[in-house]
Amino acid sequence: MSAPAGFNEHARSPEHAGADERSGLYEHDVKALLREAGVPVPRGVVVDGTDFSAADALTEPLVLKAFGPGLVHKSDAGAVVLGLRHADLATAAAEMRSRLRVAGFLVEEQAEAGVELIVGLVRDPGFGPVLLAGLGGVWTEVLRDTALRLCPISESDARVMLGSLRGAALLHGARGGPAVDVDAVVKLLMTVGGPGGLWERLELGEFELNPVIATPSGVTAVDARYLPASAPVQSRQADFLPASAPAPGRQADFQPLFEPRAVAVVGASTTRPNFGNMFLGFYRAAGVPLVAVHPSAGEVSGVPAVPALAEADVDYALVAVPAERCAEVVREAGGVPFVQVMSGGFGEAGRPELEAELVEAARAAGTRLLGPNCMGVYCPRGRQTFVGGGMGPAGSVALISQSGGLAGEVIKVGEGRGLAFSRVVTVGNAADVSPAELLGWLSRDPETRAVGLYLEDPRNGRELYEALRACELPVVLLVGGRSGQGQEAAASHTGGMVSDRRIWDAVAAQTGAALVTSQDDLIGALAYVQAHGARVPEGEGVLVVGPSGGASVLAADAFDAAGLRLDPFPAQALDGLGLAASGNPLEVPVGPLGRAGLVPEVIEAILRRRPYADVVAHVNVQAFFTYGDAAEPLYAYARAVAGAQAARPGVRITLVTRNGECAPPGVEDEVRRIAAEAGIPVYRSMEAAATAVAAGGRNGTA
Repeated sequence: MSAPAGFNEHARSPEHAGADERSGLYEHDVKALLREAGVPVPRGVVVDGTDFSAADALTEPLVLKAFGPGLVHKSDAGAVVLGLRHADLATAAAEMRSRLRVAGFLVEEQAEAGVELIVGLVRDPGFGPVLLAGLGGVWTEVLRDTALRLCPISESDARVMLGSLRGAALLHGARGGPAVDVDAVVKLLMTVGGPGGLWERLELGEFELNPVIATPSGVTAVDARYLPASAPVQSRQADFLPASAPAPGRQADFQPLFEPRAVAVVGASTTRPNFGNMFLGFYRAAGVPLVAVHPSAGEVSGVPAVPALAEADVDYALVAVPAERCAEVVREAGGVPFVQVMSGGFGEAGRPELEAELVEAARAAGTRLLGPNCMGVYCPRGRQTFVGGGMGPAGSVALISQSGGLAGEVIKVGEGRGLAFSRVVTVGNAADVSPAELLGWLSRDPETRAVGLYLEDPRNGRELYEALRACELPVVLLVGGRSGQGQEAAASHTGGMVSDRRIWDAVAAQTGAALVTSQDDLIGALAYVQAHGARVPEGEGVLVVGPSGGASVLAADAFDAAGLRLDPFPAQALDGLGLAASGNPLEVPVGPLGRAGLVPEVIEAILRRRPYADVVAHVNVQAFFTYGDAAEPLYAYARAVAGAQAARPGVRITLVTRNGECAPPGVEDEVRRIAAEAGIPVYRSMEAAATAVAAGGRNGTA
């Protein structure tokens, strides 16, 4: 890139050209850029030789910094000396030259003491520029107290980032110290990472200000490092965009994908049953109009066959042939809106050339490609399926998954727990149809009211981020492989502290998506949203009601760990109910000999005095069958809680059936049925309920 105004080309002159590729530009050149952008930096001069008279105009105490090839972490290398007088500069410089490869020196006025911060930028391979801010200086790597956001950030993002730091109290005058100018820190974050900020002008690489000294009078960037990208970063998705893809700003119509007029299966055998035959069986059971594609047979597994895909009048074709043959088949798909390639053996197997050939074939045919390496689509409304055992009821929950196996598990386990799906789609390698494009369409689908996402590699992460920001539906996000390091060979603290896990945390925070960590929590959060998504809470926080003091203590721990507030209620709310206990969680006697209606009465009495957004009613199922021998008291309790939900549509009630495995077969299913009719989700543990409430019930609960 060309140097911006105020950017000193001196760093690129022959005498300074020895900087290696991990050193980037020298500090004084980066500070010229900062000064031009309005970021305060110390006054200083650059000295190439041994004459330090140019520094005479600077006010003591002074800082001497050596710069040269490989001097990235100057403090660690002993290339920084603080508290110098003018008379000390030449001696300190000679000592550095004796042990370091020095190209020159930067002499600056020493900044006043304050809170040391780090502000950095790094380009994530999937999501693009990311801003990092936190406690800095020599403690950066030790404390790792930082927050991330994708650029551009808003002022609200900046303040939330600072407020989320464990050391946030230092900014506001901890232990009698002076409060810093937080507005100046926010302005700095906006200058670096906000709209029109430095992130738009730099070829990242990595960019870091560490430390930034924050004081009551403002901020000063006392050290700066910029490592331009070694090569322009290009979107992988752009390389795989078929000619049939919609123009930017327009959306493909995915209705034929989910509700096809007819389906073709390519690859079923007449002699040796395979995946193609299995899918023919699934589709026959679903009752969708169906045709097989076979070069010689008139029918396959009882399904009429045509010799080529070009002769199939269908909306959707499933291709289950070896990877080497897939492109040939897809080229025949002219007139078929969607082709799913189930076969693996492409980019995920180290053969990107086969994947590129497949995408080119879809481009030539004018069809959209789902996959490769994916299981397909599940939509009870459209008789689309990739799982056996029949289809569940049509519902309002959608799922986009890069894993076909996991999607099948979520469907079957989720339906067993009462989930009803509108659309499920697996994308595999997502060489063409992407999670972002699907999310954009589902967000406007009248049949869908919540979306779950399971992702491993989002391909074009920035596109997904924008789709998440634009989506007004509740989104629950599960990401596989979040423990990997985001940046390889990071030379700055910023690069070293930006990992895949933290990027996804930032994506969730900025888009409002709920990030969960397990398949079970994904199902639980979607069940919560399905039950309570239409309810607008009248209050804030969570009320927990149920038996057993020990369970209540553990419940408090679980909800606190999930970031949920268990605010107290007025003590007089329980007057007349004969309960000595108070506090939240509230211990209420629930069991085979207890009165089923007591808990609803308690809930109503408390809500009249102090509205809550969520009420979690828990019960020890084991007690009903240890101290009693009939399920009816448990059913009566479930019906009473269901009545409480009907009486209070502005509160979201959740039921926890602790120790449910102690009930005889079928009892838990009946409890779930009673609760489901009232729109109440059921969980087996406090931890699962807390995670679901935190993920699905953000309005007024967190």
